[in-house]
Amino acid sequence: MKTRIETLVLSLVVAVPLSFLGCGDTKKQPPSLWGVYFEVLKDAKYIDLTHAFAPVQPVWPGFGRATFKPARAGQTIPGYVEVGEEFTYQKHGFVATAYDLPTDQYGTQLDPPAHWDEHGATISDIPATYAIRPLVVLDIHEKVAQHAGYHLHTEDINAWEAKHGRIPEGAVVMVRSDWSKRWSDIPSFSQRPFPGVSLEALKFLHLERKILFHGHEPLDTDTTATLEGEAWLMHNHFAQAEGVTNLDKVPEAGALIIIGFAKPQGGTGGYARYIAMAPKDWPYGVSVTGVPGSPLPIQPDALRRDDNGVMRPTLR
Repeated sequence: MKTRIETLVLSLVVAVPLSFLGCGDTKKQPPSLWGVYFEVLKDAKYIDLTHAFAPVQPVWPGFGRATFKPARAGQTIPGYVEVGEEFTYQKHGFVATAYDLPTDQYGTQLDPPAHWDEHGATISDIPATYAIRPLVVLDIHEKVAQHAGYHLHTEDINAWEAKHGRIPEGAVVMVRSDWSKRWSDIPSFSQRPFPGVSLEALKFLHLERKILFHGHEPLDTDTTATLEGEAWLMHNHFAQAEGVTNLDKVPEAGALIIIGFAKPQGGTGGYARYIAMAPKDWPYGVSVTGVPGSPLPIQPDALRRDDNGVMRPTLR
């Protein structure tokens, strides 16, 4: 059963190009997907599923945390800047930030197979077709509230399909546990046990439903001693998302997901941005109509670096 947003997208993708095959003034109406944008995407609701990464945040204990600091000139430009000098609004007209990122497994991320497999695809090998996919949200948060170490099982998948129909091939499946609500409380977020995804569920999703990848809110796939789920995924050349948030604000079915990530050559992990796109009558998120994005909002006070090097309004 298709939702209205899926039906409109499919009909427009088919109808818009065909409407120009010998019909009308093609000089004024070139074949395009603009009709899809104006009819569906502009008024859709967009929900960010991504944590901003920062110097102080949860991270796997084997890795260090990032540091933020002012960017400094790498060489002298006579009459403008001296080597080693910090760029400032007052003297140079701009600022920039230097990020020391001790790992590519940081914050909301996309794990490629190369993270575990020496023959696996790296981040720069991920195809552009990852960009937009159907989004499925499997909700286990009530079970997690009863038992923090609950892992998604095939019975949870079966329950979703009984309600919404078969999971679409090539979909992205996100597992809602509400664990991300602990993100700002690092000891609580980092505690064990934490919710995960069972190996049987991963095998079912990939081998039976042929999904693109799954995602979860904690920073590990499961709580087994060998991380058996992540090991199976990476060695079978599947990717996964970790550290996702705001899944409580997304419909279980009928939304799309937009995927963006940094592309370091040969990267073994990716700093990712996941955005859900829901129908326009969905109660959460913002639309292009409501938040056009140009011009961007003005800060309530001048930006200054805090003690961790993060640029924030001073709010004096």
